[in-house]
Amino acid sequence: MRERVTLTIDENLLKNIDHSIDGHNVKNRSHAIEMLLNKALGSKMPSKALILAGGKSKPLKSKFKDTPHALTPFNGSTVIEEIIKLFKKYGVKDIIITLHHDADVIQNHLESKDLGVRLIFIKEKFPMGTAGALRNAKEYLKSTFFMTNADELKNINLKDMYMFHLDHHGKTTIALTTVEDPSKYGVANLTGYNIISFMEKPKKQNAPSNLINAGLYVMDPEAIEFIPDGFATLENDVFPKLAKENKLIGYSFGGQWFSLNSEKEYSIAEKKWKDI
Repeated sequence: MRERVTLTIDENLLKNIDHSIDGHNVKNRSHAIEMLLNKALGSKMPSKALILAGGKSKPLKSKFKDTPHALTPFNGSTVIEEIIKLFKKYGVKDIIITLHHDADVIQNHLESKDLGVRLIFIKEKFPMGTAGALRNAKEYLKSTFFMTNADELKNINLKDMYMFHLDHHGKTTIALTTVEDPSKYGVANLTGYNIISFMEKPKKQNAPSNLINAGLYVMDPEAIEFIPDGFATLENDVFPKLAKENKLIGYSFGGQWFSLNSEKEYSIAEKKWKDI
């Protein structure tokens, strides 16, 4: 929520502020002043994160045949514990986890660990999709929050991403990572920092960019209001609506990101992953 205020500012200082306005990164005078205040005073980081762990697992067959994807062993722990470690690093310690497939297995594993965070588990009776799972957690999400998938490794500067989200006034900011071959993913089509659409698994030569959805988001509670009733996905039922209103922002980051959908990808991650 924003409030309108009246400020009296030195003329020379105001000229310097106006010089920073480019209509793209800095849209207008109010935006410029808000960005300066955020950087000078610091903005309180979101305290909550939502992890989507309810999807049907795709275990790496020969390595971890009967293991839920979120509990794939990695770096002395599991994939979902690496994600929790990332949130904890940035002071995000209230973590909601949505579950369906293998719900008890995942919950029991996490509750047996001393992770240094507060966990809330929401179990779905029926699969509700990525957006439906988010809607089910609405009562816990009254202010800006992070949300992520549970089946990828990622190491992103969450503070920088959150500041970027504040600076660009979207309702949802999506972390975008660069891949050499985007043909296996949903590829972002952007105008400036605004995501216009995603092209699903395009031919390499037809891809609008090499930027793909990294499965990590900063979201305002208002974004939840875009979710329809019943089974719903972010990709099909929410993001297009936000994009139409220029409220879907793309944050291209330089941190690490690894998909773990094959033994080859897992082996690459083992060799290249740098601990959080």
